[in-house]
Amino acid sequence: MPAPGAPGNPPEHLIVGHIAKAHGTRGELFVWPLTDHPDDVFATGQQLLLGDEEGALPGDAPFVVVETARAFKRGLLVRLEGITSREESDAVARRYLLVPADAVAPADEDELFYHELLGMRVVTVAGGDIGVVREVYEAVPHDLLEVKGVDGRVRLIPFADRLVHEIDRDNARLVIDPPEGLLDL
Repeated sequence: MPAPGAPGNPPEHLIVGHIAKAHGTRGELFVWPLTDHPDDVFATGQQLLLGDEEGALPGDAPFVVVETARAFKRGLLVRLEGITSREESDAVARRYLLVPADAVAPADEDELFYHELLGMRVVTVAGGDIGVVREVYEAVPHDLLEVKGVDGRVRLIPFADRLVHEIDRDNARLVIDPPEGLLDL
């Protein structure tokens, strides 16, 4: 997931993982994968960019290479080439891992990347202007869209099939059919 950008302006890099903390004394890292394809992204030999603690890439952001990765609890234990001690792994903890956006396979026609939602204008089927998507939160049973309204209010709207009437990528517009009362919360 990238930092928000202007609609129609795809990001150059996508966040694929967050290094939560060092694990052990030999340089392993506990990583929260932020991708639907962690086996591909964290495969041996994959090159990733090491972002900062906000997910941004400084001009001198280094590439890191995945040496090994294995499932652990709800995340991954990842070893990166050149990181062999607790001190070295502590130095990269709390940072993000990114890939160039053009290295990611395009979404299928019925799929959507979260970054495509950021900045989209949300309107109702009746034509009411709700606001702009500022953030996407993973939740159960549906992800939630944080929408800042034209009235300044912030609303959480479920990203659910029964509510989403249309996604217009070309015009950065999301059409919803909200049940009565949803927009009053």
